[in-house]
Amino acid sequence: MSLTALDEILAKLPQSQDDRLLVGINTADDAGVYLLNDDTALIQTVDFFTPIVDDPFIYGQIAAANSLSDVYAMGGRPLTAMNIVGFPESSLPKNVLVDILMGGFEKIEEAGAVLVGGHTIQDDEIKYGLAVTGVVHPDKVLTNAAARVGDVLLLTKPIGTGILSTVLREGQEIGPVYDIFIDSMRELNKTAAEVMSRFRVNSCTDISGFGLIGHAREMAVGSQVGLEINASAVPSFDGVPSWIKDGYVPGGTSNNRLFLENDVILPETMSWEKQMLLFDAQTSGGLLIAVSDKDAMPLLQALHDHGVSAASIIGTVVATHPGKIAIK
Repeated sequence: MSLTALDEILAKLPQSQDDRLLVGINTADDAGVYLLNDDTALIQTVDFFTPIVDDPFIYGQIAAANSLSDVYAMGGRPLTAMNIVGFPESSLPKNVLVDILMGGFEKIEEAGAVLVGGHTIQDDEIKYGLAVTGVVHPDKVLTNAAARVGDVLLLTKPIGTGILSTVLREGQEIGPVYDIFIDSMRELNKTAAEVMSRFRVNSCTDISGFGLIGHAREMAVGSQVGLEINASAVPSFDGVPSWIKDGYVPGGTSNNRLFLENDVILPETMSWEKQMLLFDAQTSGGLLIAVSDKDAMPLLQALHDHGVSAASIIGTVVATHPGKIAIK
């Protein structure tokens, strides 16, 4: 669903009123957070999508990593998970579903969470994901609505998964970047979350279907600040601009550009390929972190030291143009 449509729908819904609801739907955050006691808050999230790769086991890994990511973005630790499945039982062998669930189970185990059940329906198209419950100390909850002027922006994974997924769906080979692309999507944001917990991080969100610009916009709006992003510093997969030039742009990416163009200040000299990359709809993307200027370089170094090699400083939080993204 597009950002505009989602905004319109959520605006018509009532919001729950409860002093224990620490994070609800009002800031379009990654997950809900509910206070249990002075030491524990509950994180709840759900996500699922259709296959983006042919291998069912890898698809299960990616879908599970994507679902678990929301808990990490809130500064939490996944505790339990439940499978959500749509499967065309009459047209596909059951071992395909077994492989999907085994891929998901592997990532749940890697996260240190417990699979407690799930729900399956007959569907014409495969769908898989997780409902995840996590925990976090109430004083350490991270949201997408607390970035501060002067903060530095870090991104922990490359962008371009939407473009590369489209290329693969069209039957094209993407060469050596394939393994890097797959490994990035099935990599948990667990390490990045554990590392950032040791620094003065003010705000965080993960990059998924609304792309880097869409999720940065949610941070800017929620925090009532402006963001400046240095396009040349944003990590991306090799070859993506060439595929964009050849027309391999998914509908979600084009929709992001259409619905977000009024929220972005783009340089007139920026190429169409570079622009579309910034709007590209991601699957199981990295964390966008707003951290104090003092802690930015130590955090970046710590991420690199712990194997989050793609992590990069990509911009800053500013007082000008609140709610908007300026691309440099």
